[in-house]
Amino acid sequence: MAPSRLSDIADIALPTTKSTSATDTVTTLPDTPASSVGSRTFGRSIMNTSLIESKFLSHPEDLGVVAVGFSGGQCKPGVDAAPSALIEAGLLTQIRDELGYNLHGHDTVHLYTDLVPKEDPDYRNMKNPRAVSAVTKKIADQVYNQAKEGRLVLTLGGDHSIAIGTIGGSAKAIRERLGREIAVIWVDAHADINTPETSGSGNIHGMPVSFLTGLAKEDKEDVFGWIKDENRISVKKIVYIGLRDVDAGEKRILRENGIKAFSMFDIDRHGIGRVMEMALGHIGSDTPIHLSFDVDALDPMWAPSTGTPVRGGLTLREGDYICECVHQTGSLVAVDLVEVNPSLAPAEDIGAHETVRAGCSLVRCALGESLL
Repeated sequence: MAPSRLSDIADIALPTTKSTSATDTVTTLPDTPASSVGSRTFGRSIMNTSLIESKFLSHPEDLGVVAVGFSGGQCKPGVDAAPSALIEAGLLTQIRDELGYNLHGHDTVHLYTDLVPKEDPDYRNMKNPRAVSAVTKKIADQVYNQAKEGRLVLTLGGDHSIAIGTIGGSAKAIRERLGREIAVIWVDAHADINTPETSGSGNIHGMPVSFLTGLAKEDKEDVFGWIKDENRISVKKIVYIGLRDVDAGEKRILRENGIKAFSMFDIDRHGIGRVMEMALGHIGSDTPIHLSFDVDALDPMWAPSTGTPVRGGLTLREGDYICECVHQTGSLVAVDLVEVNPSLAPAEDIGAHETVRAGCSLVRCALGESLL
């Protein structure tokens, strides 16, 4: 696919979204300086405002952006519209103008419809297995191409199945560039660690961690056989925060593998500050961190427009605090924001707007926005 770039578009006054092909949607930024010929830089700033020195990024002022309009890992349409909604709400403009990042990547929301097969029967209980495999493989390449340059990578999803690609891509890049494994902080109401055999729904957005850790494997190239050791993470290097809706099979997997997990019980008991101390202490100070944040970790009071809301979740301030803490480590190398679904709130309801606003706030905090 060959997405168009902002340097090809003149006199943009407001963010707009329009379809350009069967595979991509262009969402343009206002008044973005034109980039040099052949460059994929689509937004330059004068200075990054973060006061935190990055430990693992050779170009911490640069941000690679991957916008993923994909919903095939679950059954509710609309989550593929989230990247456009986030961009139209001004997220990338804020990142460039207020936080001072130079933006790289495509100024497009990728829909990947050219990768979806006409027929995609269930396989090992998985729904849409070949589509999700093909799309996540492409996403892994996109994230890898940004991360290998030593820049932070932001991926806007999309359902949480895309993390197979985002984490797979950043894990590979960090291994090649630094010779290190990454850690993952997975903020979510759900563990998403079902194997195909333990899943009750067959929806792959509930399985990404099992594939990333090697707990689930498949030899067929077109059904996640492309995932190699270079794309995987260790079960000892993942930390969950915010869990409150975990399947019985997932509980068994977590316990048998000694995976560090902080549920809402732990947050209620210790407070979010102490939980973050324990979570970051488990990871250590010398490990690159990939933050994967599912907006359904927030209580539906703050983020109602998501596919699988669960009451009793994080407040928006607690979510922001998690992101702030991770940024302050200086270890952050990649961020995902997933499962915002603008279509799940009635047109007259403010739920979709509030969920998009919450998502924008989480991303800004992860990228260094501070209260003072």
